Amino acid sequence: MAPGRVIVFTGPSGVGKGTLLRSLLPNHPEIHLSISATTRQPRPGEVDGQHYYFKDRETFQSLIDAGEFLEWAEFAGNLYGTPRQPVVERVDAGDLVILEIELEGARQVRQTFPEAFQIFVMPPSLGILESRIRGRGQDSDEAIARRLARAEVEVAAADEFDLQITNGRLPQALEELESALFATI
Repeated sequence: MAPGRVIVFTGPSGVGKGTLLRSLLPNHPEIHLSISATTRQPRPGEVDGQHYYFKDRETFQSLIDAGEFLEWAEFAGNLYGTPRQPVVERVDAGDLVILEIELEGARQVRQTFPEAFQIFVMPPSLGILESRIRGRGQDSDEAIARRLARAEVEVAAADEFDLQITNGRLPQALEELESALFATI
């Protein structure tokens, strides 16, 4: 059996990571998306255990203390983390596992899985990124300002990654993502 692999997938909030993955995964059942845990409230339509494992802060902290996360970080006032056991089990079984995580988490995964293929999704511009975030209609002006400030820091770190994909046109970004994934397997 071929060895499993971790694929780290990150980029600023609102850049379209989820959209890219929703376009990729139906055509590639051999790829598994890791489900993260978070302390944020569910968005409309999100289901616990399917989109995220929604935890209160106290429970999340106890999981951190027990070493149950492959990576974890605080972002926009909420905690996010990747449960360790399901990822390790899938990789040991020879599966490809995508971790859709933020910058600090990606840096932590480099320590645990240095062989992971790391992809950074870039916005075409910060102005377009702001429009996308505002278009969600889910964040206050203050939250948007925090996300944009964080995006500037994240974009500055893009060179740390094995590949940068600019998500300006979805079909082109998806094609680039597929080519990169299957060229590195």
